[in-house]
Amino acid sequence: MGKLTTEPAREHPELLAPAVTAALSGWPEEDVLVAPIDPELADTAAFCAAYDVTLEESANCVVVAGKREGEIRYAACVILATTRADVNGVVRKRLDVRKASFAPMAEAVERSGMEYGGITPIGLPADWPILVDARVIATERVIIGSGIRGSKIELPGAALGRLPGAVVVEDLAKPVL
Repeated sequence: MGKLTTEPAREHPELLAPAVTAALSGWPEEDVLVAPIDPELADTAAFCAAYDVTLEESANCVVVAGKREGEIRYAACVILATTRADVNGVVRKRLDVRKASFAPMAEAVERSGMEYGGITPIGLPADWPILVDARVIATERVIIGSGIRGSKIELPGAALGRLPGAVVVEDLAKPVL
């Protein structure tokens, strides 16, 4: 895909966050690839431009938090880079909270065990729901974070819907105009 040089992810744990390596070891998906990238180019727009990957092939994982009865509830939202998560509509209702927002960077990093700009749904805490926009599932292959800024994962979009705790949600995100 694009200018990426991919290899089987399981063979390159040095290109993955520890939680991602652990999750992939027990995951049945064989077609998960990883490619090293310049960590300075990990953010979506810069990455896509530098590596000739389209926004339609690039998925983002955003960590969302909301509070209910004093308890903070987290979720991961997996959306295409051409869309924005409907945080205070669909996501808020799924979390059953009054208000949802993107989790603060330090909180997302600490709780996920991954680097900001590299957070991926693979290997997140088991009690976090993973909400996957149906557009991601319909994409033949997507690029997503690897848990670190120095690489990206390539896999079938449908595989993200098979992650433990994943729920495929129609219209989780809205197209960016």
